Amino acid sequence: MDFQFDESVDRRNTGSMKWDVAKGELPMWVADMDFRTAPGIIEKITERATQGVFGYTVVTDEWYQAYQTWWKKRHDFEIRKEWLVFCTGVVPAISSIVRKVTTVGENVVVLTPVYNIFFNSILNNGRNVLDSRLKYDGSRYQIDLDDLEEKLSDPQTTLFILCNPHNPVGKIWERETLERIGDLCSKHHVLVLSDEIHCDITEPGWEYTPFASVSENCRTNSITCVAPTKAFNLAGLQTAAVIVPDDHLRHKVSRGLNTDEVAEPNVFAAIAPIAAFACGEWLDSLRNYLWENRAFAEEYIKKEIKGISPVSARATYLLWLDCRNMIGSSTQFCHFIRSHSGLYLSDGNEYRNGEGFLRMNLACPRQQVEDGLKRLKESVAAYETWAEKQC
Repeated sequence: MDFQFDESVDRRNTGSMKWDVAKGELPMWVADMDFRTAPGIIEKITERATQGVFGYTVVTDEWYQAYQTWWKKRHDFEIRKEWLVFCTGVVPAISSIVRKVTTVGENVVVLTPVYNIFFNSILNNGRNVLDSRLKYDGSRYQIDLDDLEEKLSDPQTTLFILCNPHNPVGKIWERETLERIGDLCSKHHVLVLSDEIHCDITEPGWEYTPFASVSENCRTNSITCVAPTKAFNLAGLQTAAVIVPDDHLRHKVSRGLNTDEVAEPNVFAAIAPIAAFACGEWLDSLRNYLWENRAFAEEYIKKEIKGISPVSARATYLLWLDCRNMIGSSTQFCHFIRSHSGLYLSDGNEYRNGEGFLRMNLACPRQQVEDGLKRLKESVAAYETWAEKQC
């Protein structure tokens, strides 16, 4: 089918977090897409809505089967039904799990720069963040395994949060790397919580590896959070799943989610994943379009914008921009871009150890990507002139 990803959808005045901005501004920051979701999902939700009764809802067998079939077919990972627990979102799940499996004052390790809401889930619950900085050689990111082991070996460290694939740098972690992480965490008695929400947004021809599928260590010592929300643009429906193979650990996680009242679905949260995981053809077309967007953006930046380098990525629709050759801080630069051109990007400092980088969301029609890049180009030229006058 010919899916219309070039079609513009007006999201202003709809209560959109992303588009609640001033007139003339172009938001390319928060990670949701400006495309309509798959027609099959819209059809199922519309069909359910026409019934007109929105009472208490349960998770059906079809919900479990949808996750099991999708992960087996798309990711070669066999999930047992009993491993799955419904949750209203990956972030609520992470916060609940932090509260349930760690105690106040303990350390939680993350690989930075990383998704900024991880810090909220840790710090707001009275735990400490230990960040192990990723190493960047100018073209790719790698884990500093020696530093990671040092952080994991601290007796106060009880949890490691993995982002797989990694946001914001777009890294797909290799199976060997994941196995090494699993061995280190097992060795130092640290539980792994793997956020795999971006797993279905990978470059065509490239596949991610579910952490729990790598080894026995990884399977028994992990909790995985997944959802169709990133891949199918369903974040506003509040739906996700937590995969916990170990029986004892799953009981603890399930009790935490229920205590926090984030384990019951609304009407649409229960049916959306079932519909989404039947829309593989739409997702494949989306991935092709997103990587065409990425190729277009990378080529444009290399040719037209001096001082900025795009970081190559195999996953997510987020473009990580190396702006370290620009004058001043990335926070200052980010604010200048928005005030000068209306282009709203994410500051790399939000992700810890992301100074000198910006994040740009490419999940929008090509003409919008081009508009954003032109605004960026104009802003860079104006910023250089402005910064020189400040010196």
